[in-house]
Amino acid sequence: MLEDRATAASSPTAWPTAYPQGYAVVDVETTGLARDDRIISAAVYRLDARGEVEDHWYTLVNPERDPGPVWIHGLTSDVLESAPLFTDIAEEFSARLDGRVLVAHNAVFDWQMIAREYARAERQAPVRQRLCTIALSKELGLPLPNHKLESLAAHFGVVQQRAHHALDDARVLAEAFRPSLRAAAADSVRLPLQECRPLTEWRDGAAPRIGQQAGGYGGGGYGGYRPTSWRPSRKRPACPYPNPGRYEEGKRLKQGMRVAFSGDTSIERDLLEDRAIEAGLHVSTSLSRLTSLLVTNDPDAGTSKVVKARQYGTPVIDEAAFGQLLRDVEPASER
Repeated sequence: MLEDRATAASSPTAWPTAYPQGYAVVDVETTGLARDDRIISAAVYRLDARGEVEDHWYTLVNPERDPGPVWIHGLTSDVLESAPLFTDIAEEFSARLDGRVLVAHNAVFDWQMIAREYARAERQAPVRQRLCTIALSKELGLPLPNHKLESLAAHFGVVQQRAHHALDDARVLAEAFRPSLRAAAADSVRLPLQECRPLTEWRDGAAPRIGQQAGGYGGGGYGGYRPTSWRPSRKRPACPYPNPGRYEEGKRLKQGMRVAFSGDTSIERDLLEDRAIEAGLHVSTSLSRLTSLLVTNDPDAGTSKVVKARQYGTPVIDEAAFGQLLRDVEPASER
């Protein structure tokens, strides 16, 4: 059994009474990152109040569409064709989630994907609160180089066997969450719990209606989805790298590139921008001739940024492609 390499190596005897009584550590693999993308596999590790594993569950899900980036998750149309539909597994999924706090790495994304699937099935997920392990890592002040799951796993000595396989990702997260929870309990740290509001309506081809989320983690953008492109401005750190120019299709992003975003994003915008900044990119609120790349899920929209991108010949990619490029950003050239 792996040792818990946390501030508290063993479960503290005095456990905070306000902590939840059980957790459901969840990972879902999807056809993409947009609002109309679908879940293709799901895994749940049920944990007790102190983070000990009770059981686990895994299922494939037929998305009734193209499986998306097979080179990432490895699930082909042939594999998924005989899998159950989400409506077929919704009841079992609910039983695994019922009465527990949903725990995930970038929990707002997993919750939104799950909530949309339940809305399509004309049901509601029995989840009232979620806990993001990125937010918890920040609350604990863990010395992580970035917010990737692999970095959190490495910090606690957890070995990943199959990245982007829902069951193994959920296992890794469960093993990393246990020492995180114990460290939080030892210091009576307030858990960054967020309210989960279910979708109230779903129509294919249209944005869903979703309840406004209560609050936001530390003001840093860990609240829920808000169906609007307006957001208050944030002061961002200056990018330390020079702008290497425009992004070229088929090549890697390079530190210092200026990236602008337009329109709604599947992953909460503030979190997406934070990821870009952590990768060494310059996030710009406007688009100019110096912009290296525009990220938008609606390239045909008439927004000012899309119009300017056409005028300037600025490369345009969608959120899913940008997410893949963020995995391997080229270091800046030495000055």
